[in-house]
Amino acid sequence: MVQPAPRLIIDLAAIRRNYARLQAMAPGARVGAVVKANAYGLGAMQVLPVLADAGCRTFYVAHTAEGREAREALAGRPAEIFVFNGFWPTDLAALREAELFPVINDLHQLHQLRELAPDLPCAIHFDTGMNRLGLGPNATQTLIDNRDWLAGLDVRQMLSHLACSHEAAHPLNARQLERFSRIREAFPDIPASFANSGGTMLGPRYHFDILRPGLALYGGPPSDDLPNPFEAAVRVEAPVLQVRTIAAGDCAGYGAIFTADHEMRIATVATGYADGLLRACGDGGFGRIAGTAVPIIGRISMDLTTLDLSNVTDPVEPGDWVSFLGEDVGAMAETAHTITYEFLVRLGQRFQRVYRDTPDTAD
Repeated sequence: MVQPAPRLIIDLAAIRRNYARLQAMAPGARVGAVVKANAYGLGAMQVLPVLADAGCRTFYVAHTAEGREAREALAGRPAEIFVFNGFWPTDLAALREAELFPVINDLHQLHQLRELAPDLPCAIHFDTGMNRLGLGPNATQTLIDNRDWLAGLDVRQMLSHLACSHEAAHPLNARQLERFSRIREAFPDIPASFANSGGTMLGPRYHFDILRPGLALYGGPPSDDLPNPFEAAVRVEAPVLQVRTIAAGDCAGYGAIFTADHEMRIATVATGYADGLLRACGDGGFGRIAGTAVPIIGRISMDLTTLDLSNVTDPVEPGDWVSFLGEDVGAMAETAHTITYEFLVRLGQRFQRVYRDTPDTAD
């Protein structure tokens, strides 16, 4: 008998439907795709062609190396690929070779681009309140006062990034919108991109010309306050290795932090924190067996996780499958006191990766 290996199931059809749903939410805008960090850990080589074939023509990565991989994944499909981390002269040859467009984050980078590669398409990032990357208030005003600096440049986008779009009522959303709208008035001929996944759900005023979703494409919940309209595109399936009954007073796992207060059935499954099932999920996390929630008990180990089978009425045997994440990814992230983004990008490489792409059916 061959031991079944834990596997990561990635639903490419769900990603395609999420892209279509985003486009339906913002019919007046183009929908781009943030595919940095290996398409949020799901596999850029597999995910990008699906998005491109669904109509996406604008992609965003963090680093030049990711941009080269994105261009390779697209295999000749037409697309603009923007690199968030700025224009660095040492990357110029690589940018040209892979047809990558830098996102300008400060005036020094703008002047370097004007001097070294004025023909290279670019985007300009304005910081409207996140204080991370982009032209701050003073630099923004300087550029507004010196708009001729953009003469002769091929500026494909102006963009900013929302800091609190996951909280619909957060006052910073409105302040950032007001600031970005004023910048847009100063550069009316440059396509504007403002809304990430959460920003898309804030409504049409936030959409402008180009959306930049990431998490929503992969089914994660982009809002803390609104129902998630997107389909889960990833789940972990791990086989049961052993089932046993423990008595009241017995412990389970490292550190003996779990002690049974009654006789109970438990199962040990073949996945752990080396696979990206975060160790912190041991406090409140859960998997599912045939749809029934099975709580994690004790500490998650490097390769193994122990589950409480009290809620499962049917027999559970070695080789049976337990699923994690899927529609529960947001809840699992909360148990680990983190965010869905971190969960996705930490999914381990030793999973057997299974890509499924069931054709969509007409309603």
